[in-house]
Amino acid sequence: MERVTQPYPAAVLWDMDGTLVDTEPLWIAAEKELVGRYGGTWTDADSLALVGSDLLAAGDYIRRKADLPMTAAQVRDALMEQVLDGVKRGADWRPGAVELLAALDLAAVPCALVTMSYRQLAETVVGQLPAGRFTTMVTGDEVSRGKPDPEPYLAAAAELDVKPEQCLVIEDSPPGVESGLAAGMRVIGVPNAVGIQPRPGLVLMETLAGLGVDDLLLAVGDAESGRSDQ
Repeated sequence: MERVTQPYPAAVLWDMDGTLVDTEPLWIAAEKELVGRYGGTWTDADSLALVGSDLLAAGDYIRRKADLPMTAAQVRDALMEQVLDGVKRGADWRPGAVELLAALDLAAVPCALVTMSYRQLAETVVGQLPAGRFTTMVTGDEVSRGKPDPEPYLAAAAELDVKPEQCLVIEDSPPGVESGLAAGMRVIGVPNAVGIQPRPGLVLMETLAGLGVDDLLLAVGDAESGRSDQ
């Protein structure tokens, strides 16, 4: 490994769905079940188009596309209930995520969870981790503008009392990457259900498995130099 001399990020801000925990199969199954309940058809491609989106906006999209006799909020709540039930049975952690969180905790680097899922679901996920892994959480029901708007990540930086440009974001979706970059932060993209296109300020990695804190520092250097692949 290259020798690392630069300081750690002031904070690491994590997306949840698809980055920390693999809930995307739960969301896809919930969407298919709900649409099928009313005689419609919902495909994987339909679901993947919504990855990383604000939940109320996703509910409105599903309602209109599948012609459901429900409000956007009712669609959102029905999906949340099913996904929450699935997560309560045990979180399916993404490779390397839990280990990297532990390494950041050992290095005293604060972490925040920044997710478009709502607080009840986020707390259920975080509750399955050792206490203190996340200093704060910003959830989709607590912001006025969701990803790809920068508001969620800027809110997390403000809660941690750190400058946005000193933060590192870990994301798996294009809306999340856009949100982090728009907030002026360095971003590591770890594609999961959907692809992410290279762009300045973004470092793409295949997995978090085997990564330590020093690897994140190298990624920060790559982002600052404009390199966008690993």
